[in-house]
Amino acid sequence: MALQLMKLAITATTDVTVEPSPERFFYVTASETAADATLSIDAADFFGDDGSAVTELPDLATDNSYFNVYINGVLQMQGNATYTPGTTGTGSLDFTVPTGADPILTNSPVVLEVINYTPSTTTDVAT
Repeated sequence: MALQLMKLAITATTDVTVEPSPERFFYVTASETAADATLSIDAADFFGDDGSAVTELPDLATDNSYFNVYINGVLQMQGNATYTPGTTGTGSLDFTVPTGADPILTNSPVVLEVINYTPSTTTDVAT
């Protein structure tokens, strides 16, 4: 008998879904932040979409997340912001006003948007 290739006779289909989980945090500046200065906002200084106090900023899922910062409704460049997840005293957003830029004025709204994606897969195998 000649040699044969032995293999399984099956088919499989895989469905992949990716669900975004956006979270938004709000802050209103209490004082002006000049050029070359850094606006630091602790987790406890933010309030949530429903107006409730925030006690923790979420982790960023590795390779499945990002954050945006809006000041006065304008999306800001990522390189000006440093995001640190965690609870009050640890979690924070630091935004450095670039050299030569206009200051961030008192009572300016700051919105931090954190988006984590949750991928999931299901595979059906038919024989």
